[in-house]
Amino acid sequence: MTTPQSKRCQWAGDDPAMIDYHDNEWGVPSHDDRHLFEMLTLEGAQAGLSWRTILNKRAGYREAFADFDAERVARYTKRKIESLLKNPAIVRNRLKVESTVNNARAILKIVERFGSLDAYLWQFVDHKPIVNRFKTLTDLPAKTDVSDTMSKQMKKDGFRFVGSTVCYAFMQSVGMVNDHVVTCPRHKAVQKM
Repeated sequence: MTTPQSKRCQWAGDDPAMIDYHDNEWGVPSHDDRHLFEMLTLEGAQAGLSWRTILNKRAGYREAFADFDAERVARYTKRKIESLLKNPAIVRNRLKVESTVNNARAILKIVERFGSLDAYLWQFVDHKPIVNRFKTLTDLPAKTDVSDTMSKQMKKDGFRFVGSTVCYAFMQSVGMVNDHVVTCPRHKAVQKM
Protein backbone atom coordinates (compact mmCIF):
# COMPACT_ATOMS: atom_id res chain seq x y z
CA MET A 1 0.00 0.00 0.00
CA THR A 2 1.23 3.49 -0.76
CA THR A 3 -0.02 6.34 1.37
CA PRO A 4 -0.31 9.81 -0.23
CA GLN A 5 2.62 11.98 0.91
CA SER A 6 0.31 14.77 2.11
CA LYS A 7 -1.58 12.42 4.44
CA ARG A 8 1.27 10.19 5.66
CA CYS A 9 2.71 10.60 9.16
CA GLN A 10 5.35 13.30 8.81
CA TRP A 11 8.16 11.30 10.41
CA ALA A 12 8.43 9.14 7.30
CA GLY A 13 9.75 12.11 5.30
CA ASP A 14 10.69 11.48 1.69
CA ASP A 15 13.24 8.67 2.10
CA PRO A 16 11.99 5.61 0.15
CA ALA A 17 13.02 3.14 2.88
CA MET A 18 11.29 5.19 5.57
CA ILE A 19 8.16 5.53 3.42
CA ASP A 20 8.08 1.78 2.77
CA TYR A 21 8.51 1.06 6.47
CA HIS A 22 5.72 3.50 7.38
CA ASP A 23 3.34 2.31 4.68
CA ASN A 24 3.84 -1.43 5.11
CA GLU A 25 5.12 -2.27 8.57
CA TRP A 26 4.94 0.40 11.29
CA GLY A 27 1.91 -0.16 13.47
CA VAL A 28 0.92 -3.49 11.90
CA PRO A 29 0.20 -5.97 14.72
CA SER A 30 2.99 -8.57 14.77
CA HIS A 31 2.79 -11.92 16.50
CA ASP A 32 5.90 -13.51 14.98
CA ASP A 33 8.57 -14.18 17.61
CA ARG A 34 11.46 -13.58 15.21
CA HIS A 35 10.04 -10.27 14.08
CA LEU A 36 9.38 -9.26 17.68
CA PHE A 37 12.99 -10.10 18.61
CA GLU A 38 14.21 -8.18 15.57
CA MET A 39 12.23 -5.07 16.41
CA LEU A 40 13.23 -5.21 20.07
CA THR A 41 16.86 -5.34 18.94
CA LEU A 42 16.51 -2.56 16.37
CA GLU A 43 14.64 -0.25 18.74
CA GLY A 44 17.34 -0.79 21.37
CA ALA A 45 20.05 -0.18 18.77
CA GLN A 46 18.38 3.07 17.79
CA ALA A 47 18.93 4.64 21.23
CA GLY A 48 20.84 7.85 20.50
CA LEU A 49 20.63 7.36 16.72
CA SER A 50 18.09 8.02 13.97
CA TRP A 51 15.63 5.37 12.82
CA ARG A 52 16.87 5.96 9.26
CA THR A 53 20.36 4.84 10.34
CA ILE A 54 19.00 1.65 11.89
CA LEU A 55 16.69 0.92 8.97
CA ASN A 56 19.65 1.20 6.60
CA LYS A 57 21.50 -1.39 8.71
CA ARG A 58 18.58 -3.79 9.00
CA ALA A 59 19.92 -6.31 6.49
CA GLY A 60 23.23 -6.29 8.33
CA TYR A 61 21.46 -7.01 11.61
CA ARG A 62 19.55 -9.90 10.09
CA GLU A 63 22.77 -11.44 8.84
CA ALA A 64 24.75 -10.76 12.02
CA PHE A 65 22.05 -12.13 14.31
CA ALA A 66 21.03 -15.29 12.43
CA ASP A 67 17.80 -13.78 11.09
CA PHE A 68 16.83 -13.27 14.74
CA ASP A 69 16.71 -16.93 15.64
CA ALA A 70 16.83 -16.57 19.45
CA GLU A 71 18.14 -20.10 19.98
CA ARG A 72 21.13 -19.49 17.72
CA VAL A 73 21.86 -15.99 19.04
CA ALA A 74 21.67 -17.24 22.64
CA ARG A 75 24.65 -19.49 21.87
CA TYR A 76 26.88 -16.63 20.68
CA THR A 77 30.21 -16.69 22.47
CA LYS A 78 32.50 -13.86 23.58
CA ARG A 79 34.56 -14.54 20.46
CA LYS A 80 31.48 -14.13 18.25
CA ILE A 81 30.59 -10.88 20.04
CA GLU A 82 34.13 -9.57 19.43
CA SER A 83 33.77 -10.33 15.72
CA LEU A 84 30.41 -8.52 15.61
CA LEU A 85 32.04 -5.43 17.12
CA LYS A 86 34.13 -5.21 13.92
CA ASN A 87 31.10 -5.53 11.62
CA PRO A 88 30.31 -2.19 9.92
CA ALA A 89 26.88 -3.50 8.87
CA ILE A 90 25.57 -3.04 12.43
CA VAL A 91 25.96 -0.46 15.20
CA ARG A 92 29.25 -1.46 16.79
CA ASN A 93 28.39 -0.57 20.35
CA ARG A 94 29.48 -3.26 22.82
CA LEU A 95 26.54 -2.75 25.19
CA LYS A 96 24.02 -2.95 22.36
CA VAL A 97 25.59 -6.06 20.80
CA GLU A 98 25.89 -7.80 24.16
CA SER A 99 22.29 -6.88 25.00
CA THR A 100 21.06 -8.63 21.85
CA VAL A 101 22.76 -11.87 22.91
CA ASN A 102 21.54 -11.40 26.48
CA ASN A 103 18.00 -10.73 25.25
CA ALA A 104 18.04 -13.89 23.13
CA ARG A 105 18.81 -15.84 26.30
CA ALA A 106 16.02 -14.02 28.16
CA ILE A 107 13.63 -14.86 25.31
CA LEU A 108 14.36 -18.58 25.68
CA LYS A 109 13.40 -18.37 29.36
CA ILE A 110 10.25 -16.42 28.48
CA VAL A 111 9.26 -19.02 25.88
CA GLU A 112 9.58 -21.73 28.56
CA ARG A 113 7.22 -19.76 30.85
CA PHE A 114 4.74 -18.27 28.37
CA GLY A 115 4.98 -20.49 25.30
CA SER A 116 6.11 -17.63 23.07
CA LEU A 117 7.63 -14.17 23.12
CA ASP A 118 4.39 -13.02 21.50
CA ALA A 119 2.24 -14.16 24.44
CA TYR A 120 4.60 -12.48 26.91
CA LEU A 121 4.79 -9.11 25.14
CA TRP A 122 1.16 -8.76 24.14
CA GLN A 123 0.00 -9.36 27.73
CA PHE A 124 1.03 -5.77 28.47
CA VAL A 125 -1.80 -4.52 26.23
CA ASP A 126 -4.31 -7.27 27.11
CA HIS A 127 -3.55 -8.95 23.77
CA LYS A 128 -5.15 -6.21 21.68
CA PRO A 129 -3.69 -3.02 20.19
CA ILE A 130 -4.18 0.30 21.94
CA VAL A 131 -5.68 2.68 19.38
CA ASN A 132 -4.72 6.30 19.91
CA ARG A 133 -6.26 9.22 18.05
CA PHE A 134 -3.46 11.75 17.82
CA LYS A 135 -3.84 14.62 15.35
CA THR A 136 -0.20 15.68 15.02
CA LEU A 137 3.21 14.14 15.44
CA THR A 138 3.86 16.39 18.43
CA ASP A 139 0.93 14.75 20.24
CA LEU A 140 2.68 11.36 20.34
CA PRO A 141 4.20 10.51 23.73
CA ALA A 142 7.73 9.17 24.14
CA LYS A 143 6.53 6.75 26.80
CA THR A 144 3.36 5.84 28.69
CA ASP A 145 2.30 4.10 31.89
CA VAL A 146 2.01 0.87 29.88
CA SER A 147 5.56 1.18 28.51
CA ASP A 148 6.77 1.99 32.05
CA THR A 149 5.18 -1.23 33.33
CA MET A 150 6.48 -3.23 30.40
CA SER A 151 10.01 -1.86 30.86
CA LYS A 152 10.10 -2.64 34.58
CA GLN A 153 8.88 -6.20 34.05
CA MET A 154 11.21 -6.88 31.14
CA LYS A 155 14.18 -5.70 33.21
CA LYS A 156 13.09 -8.04 36.02
CA ASP A 157 12.92 -10.84 33.46
CA GLY A 158 16.52 -10.23 32.40
CA PHE A 159 16.15 -8.05 29.30
CA ARG A 160 18.50 -5.14 28.63
CA PHE A 161 18.13 -1.95 26.56
CA VAL A 162 14.43 -1.93 27.35
CA GLY A 163 13.86 1.45 28.96
CA SER A 164 10.35 2.87 28.79
CA THR A 165 11.09 5.00 25.71
CA VAL A 166 12.55 1.99 23.85
CA CYS A 167 9.56 -0.11 24.91
CA TYR A 168 7.11 2.48 23.64
CA ALA A 169 8.88 2.78 20.27
CA PHE A 170 8.82 -1.03 20.09
CA MET A 171 5.10 -1.08 20.89
CA GLN A 172 4.48 1.39 18.06
CA SER A 173 6.59 -0.57 15.59
CA VAL A 174 4.89 -3.94 16.20
CA GLY A 175 1.35 -2.61 16.37
CA MET A 176 0.80 -3.01 20.11
CA VAL A 177 -0.20 0.64 19.84
CA ASN A 178 -1.57 2.42 16.78
CA ASP A 179 0.07 5.83 16.72
CA HIS A 180 -0.53 6.75 13.10
CA VAL A 181 -2.05 10.23 13.19
CA VAL A 182 -5.78 10.21 12.47
CA THR A 183 -5.33 11.94 9.09
CA CYS A 184 -3.01 9.15 7.89
CA PRO A 185 -4.86 6.41 5.96
CA ARG A 186 -2.72 3.83 7.77
CA HIS A 187 -4.49 4.71 11.04
CA LYS A 188 -7.68 3.01 9.86
CA ALA A 189 -5.88 0.37 7.79
CA VAL A 190 -3.89 -1.12 10.67
CA GLN A 191 -7.01 -1.22 12.86
CA LYS A 192 -8.50 -3.75 10.44
CA MET A 193 -5.53 -6.10 10.74
